[in-house]
Amino acid sequence: MLIDNTCFSLFLLTSTLLLSPHRCSSLAQNPRSRREFVVDSVSSLSTASTLSVAAASYAGISNANDDILSMRKQLTLPPIGVGAWAWGDSVFWGYDRKNDDELKEVFDYALSKKLAFFDSAELYGLGRSEELLGKFRAQCQTKEEEDTVIIASKFAALPWRTKSDDVVKACKASMKRLGGKPIDLYQIHFPGSWSNEEYWDGIADAYDQGLVNAVGVSNYGVDALRACHAKLSRRGIKLATNQIQMSLLYRWPIENGLLDVCKELDVKVLSYSPLALGFLTGKYNKSNHPSGPRSKIAEQLFKDDAFEQLMTTMTEISKRHNATASQVALNWAISKGTIPIPGARNLKQVGQNLSCLDWSLSPDEMKSLDEASSKVTGFITPDKNPFPRKDINTGLKMYDS
Repeated sequence: MLIDNTCFSLFLLTSTLLLSPHRCSSLAQNPRSRREFVVDSVSSLSTASTLSVAAASYAGISNANDDILSMRKQLTLPPIGVGAWAWGDSVFWGYDRKNDDELKEVFDYALSKKLAFFDSAELYGLGRSEELLGKFRAQCQTKEEEDTVIIASKFAALPWRTKSDDVVKACKASMKRLGGKPIDLYQIHFPGSWSNEEYWDGIADAYDQGLVNAVGVSNYGVDALRACHAKLSRRGIKLATNQIQMSLLYRWPIENGLLDVCKELDVKVLSYSPLALGFLTGKYNKSNHPSGPRSKIAEQLFKDDAFEQLMTTMTEISKRHNATASQVALNWAISKGTIPIPGARNLKQVGQNLSCLDWSLSPDEMKSLDEASSKVTGFITPDKNPFPRKDINTGLKMYDS
């Protein structure tokens, strides 16, 4: 999910330095390194927390790689998932441990609907999101039930991580927090300013060692996607997914060809922020803006008459299906061939999100939504996103939308 760049930059930079204070002196002495550090440190718009201790012990995960390899299962994803960024993040989402029972209800509901696909990351809540998912999965009533749970997590491409083994170590730490089982889908969370090819080797090594069942990337543009896909293919490994921002208000992957390239390469798209920071839920209007970092976006968005027309179109469609605006937005993302992963912190939210599968949009409704959404200009554009555009060592274009 996307947040205000300045607020996020300050938070992630400060938190990362606190977790790695030995890096402060070198960054202070080298202005160039400091600039590059900031670029990399703010390169995660779909996160709101920072790195948990990557050096956490991973003893006891497995006694032999062969044992884990024999457990590997084929990755089959449902048409919708549950984003777990807010599960543990107190800075942006106000996480409180006393509400863990509500998160367990979310988990159990998704499990009951056979839609237990959860997307997490080592950055989410200092590892708390992964810990909760590992705990909830371990509380499943039967092994068969436990085996239906699909958990995706992500490696943070932080600037001092420059080796393939850094990916493997981080993967093992995430695996431990998730309860010791191989991770169903392990992704590179965002492009780095350098060492991207080393990261690709790292996720391939994690796959070969049986630590993960499938690998993916996130926030990768066309050129980076092709390069990563080719390198993994040479090692006999399929690039399974590319997790990107996409919604009715953020159509850039459609317009710049990224979605088409994903289809060409048979890389499944996970669409994060499918509700566009809540602006597609119908909760907000010209007189009721969200607080915090999103307020600046709201100021621009509600000046755009085309956005009001889009919401009118969504409301008309939702009434025909006895549904909500959120469900319209999620159905649109599904109809575009993606797997949306909206966040959910309580039973009402997850129930509403997953119920979008009870109906589908007609071709005429899709056309109306496409026409209305294509006219909206008040939302965030790719040039405002602080991901590294290129790998400074190879010149490879990493990000475009």
